[in-house]
Amino acid sequence: MLHAMKTKDGIGTLANYFSKKSYQDDPLLDYETARNRLPEPICSNRPEYIECYWKAWEIAFRNTYSPTPQSGFVSNFVDAAFNDSIFLWDTVFITMFCNLGHAYIPGIRSLDNFYCKQYDNGEIPREIVRNTGEVFDRWVNWMRKPLHSYFHNHYQYRGLFSADKPSYDDMFKPDLGRVVEEPPYLTLDNLNHPILAWAEMESYRQTGDVERLKQVWEPLYRYYLALQYHLRNQFGLFVTDWASMDNSPRNAYLGSGIDISCEMMLFAGQLTEISDILTARFEAEGQTERVLNLRMIQEVLSKDQKLISQAINDYMWDAESGFYYDVTETGERAPVKTIAAFWALLSGVANPEQAERLVGWLRDPQTFARTHRVPTLAADDEHYQPNGGYWQGAVWAPTNTMVIRGLERYGYHQLAREIAVEHLDRVVQVYQDTGKFWENYAADYISQGDKGKPDFIGWTGIGPILNLLEHAIGLRADAANSELIWNIDPSLGESGCHRYWFGGRTINLRATPQENGTYSVIAESDGPITLKIILNSQSVTKHLTSGEVYTVRL
Repeated sequence: MLHAMKTKDGIGTLANYFSKKSYQDDPLLDYETARNRLPEPICSNRPEYIECYWKAWEIAFRNTYSPTPQSGFVSNFVDAAFNDSIFLWDTVFITMFCNLGHAYIPGIRSLDNFYCKQYDNGEIPREIVRNTGEVFDRWVNWMRKPLHSYFHNHYQYRGLFSADKPSYDDMFKPDLGRVVEEPPYLTLDNLNHPILAWAEMESYRQTGDVERLKQVWEPLYRYYLALQYHLRNQFGLFVTDWASMDNSPRNAYLGSGIDISCEMMLFAGQLTEISDILTARFEAEGQTERVLNLRMIQEVLSKDQKLISQAINDYMWDAESGFYYDVTETGERAPVKTIAAFWALLSGVANPEQAERLVGWLRDPQTFARTHRVPTLAADDEHYQPNGGYWQGAVWAPTNTMVIRGLERYGYHQLAREIAVEHLDRVVQVYQDTGKFWENYAADYISQGDKGKPDFIGWTGIGPILNLLEHAIGLRADAANSELIWNIDPSLGESGCHRYWFGGRTINLRATPQENGTYSVIAESDGPITLKIILNSQSVTKHLTSGEVYTVRL
């Protein structure tokens, strides 16, 4: 059953795809209470890491909210710390460090308030007013015109996505085997960064919560279908207008975005991954019909991935320069190198040779290997701003996270760790210099970006929390298999973590250097897990039982 949407002009109806219909959540914790429950990192040689870690959590807890009655939201949430709206793009990245405190802060549940605002045609808005629960007015297609962009029209970039020059006639050809008959409820500004499934899989890795995947499967799949319907163009690519990169020089050429096209490839792949997990569960439960339905969907998603990947590599890959570019409405590659190209790694679009060439750019000091990696615009671009310039060269936690995860997917683990720890170091140094965390950072200097907001936790919490625990201290969880890998870094001195949480288990870990150059490692878990400890070239694997204290010398 559908119910009327609470908007002044009654645009569309809200869907019933998300099973949670009304507000229900545990009371929010204050920081002082949560402080004694959250993971407590240990790194004796870097006390500044610890100071920033706790300060980031403190600010994050300031930005937690219970919804107002009039909002229609169904869960507590962490706010983006930007303005009076919640943002899908921001919230996805906030969940990634909140996963480490999953039991104590409403990280992944923050996305519930986007699912509950999904339209009957599958669209999910990227910006919702926090107190009222209404979709941000400017990004609503009130006149139900064909797909268009407020941003491009307002800033007079081009007429392609103007409301007065519908784009469907040129971009959505009958020979694609589809005709777009229904205009979207939202403008193109509101239909970018379809990365909800990525957030859910990041959360699943930490929690192992299959019930959560059951709950979000249909909203995610309906959202995917909506974007396939409204955004796929005659090249088999996906259109975007600015994709949250407000003042990037790429905006003058879009077109088809390398980021959103790769994100749709990623989306299809992660829907397949989620359906695999659910299929195994439903088979065990004897739910034959649901298994058959998921397998049919998997076949479609598999075909989609092949088509999207082929289109990206046909139109967006430039073999001469070894880089992926956005594409104009006429199918020409845009002459701007941005960080958006590296979505080709996270999505799996690049083959190994293409990946190696992309990685070469991350090692090039003339483009992306700056003092603080990774700038969002190549430094050899005429629009590049050494002080940041917002999306004209600043370093942002969300795009760095995308690059890091993409490198890990292709096996470049050492480079991924270098970039993550470097980002942590730069964020910590600027915090020591200014007493603030910032929305973004300069790439050519160890300083905040010249157009960034202060106390931004917000996605900037990724550095002092996620990068610290996962990349510096070296803890990587796989909750579905009850496995934890601990890659010990000797440069930290005594290191580890008390109260590390994953998959419903809490683990205490401490590695202490000895006078003879060895390490004494102590591990204790309150439930059965498999722990793999890596130190330099040595590794040991131990199956811990509940309450067992494991001591080993490495």
